Amino acid sequence: MVSTQDYLSLLVYAPALTHADKRPLGIVHGVERALSGLRLGWTTSERDDLIVLAHRDEWVVANTTDGGLPFLCNDDDQALVTLYGLENPDGPGGNPQLEIHMRLPLNASVITQAEVVLAAIAEAVAAWWGGLTPFTAAAEIAEQTAPTLDGPPSPPRGLPILMAPGVLSSPAVPPHLGWLNYWSAASAQALGFPDPSLDAELLSRARQTATNGWIVRLTDAPLDLDKPDHLAALLRAYERFPEIGGR
Repeated sequence: MVSTQDYLSLLVYAPALTHADKRPLGIVHGVERALSGLRLGWTTSERDDLIVLAHRDEWVVANTTDGGLPFLCNDDDQALVTLYGLENPDGPGGNPQLEIHMRLPLNASVITQAEVVLAAIAEAVAAWWGGLTPFTAAAEIAEQTAPTLDGPPSPPRGLPILMAPGVLSSPAVPPHLGWLNYWSAASAQALGFPDPSLDAELLSRARQTATNGWIVRLTDAPLDLDKPDHLAALLRAYERFPEIGGR
């Protein structure tokens, strides 16, 4: 099994699933198209034993219950990919949301396709926002959110304190930043992005998606907060978008 420090963590928030919703299969198919050779054809038992899914698509449809996407994975411990979704009942305004979680290997082939993967999932699920960030950076970013299990947050590295997603004014407002950021058209509008007079640096690493959302990359290489220029890029982005995290 690969180290927990050597993977990319994806999180996407979208409207909750409805009856007979076709988005779960759209997510799975979109990821497999984005990453050539990937087959999410397995799940696990309660004892973490791999179970092959001979009729994967039918199994996904049958097991998409309680507002979520059942756990799927590939069969490759050296390049592990996992995918699942769950309903978060505590979205802004008390409205439920669909959370998609994915783990991807931090290797050259995935990094090359990272923007395509994030866009594929976000657009398949009609997401408000999403992000893809190396695990170690994502763990530090998570310490920004109030409250923490240990009480008031004390974010590392001078990062700002952020509010929990459930108390934000709109589901379109991202609760935090990451390495790659997906902002839907509604999210970009809420943030005032893009503003050519303010966003030249971000626009140099951004691209618009087919549904008028944006993929915004903070740094060329995967975000590493031990690198001063990477930390500075993250801090500049928080300063540019004070709406993020309900500040």
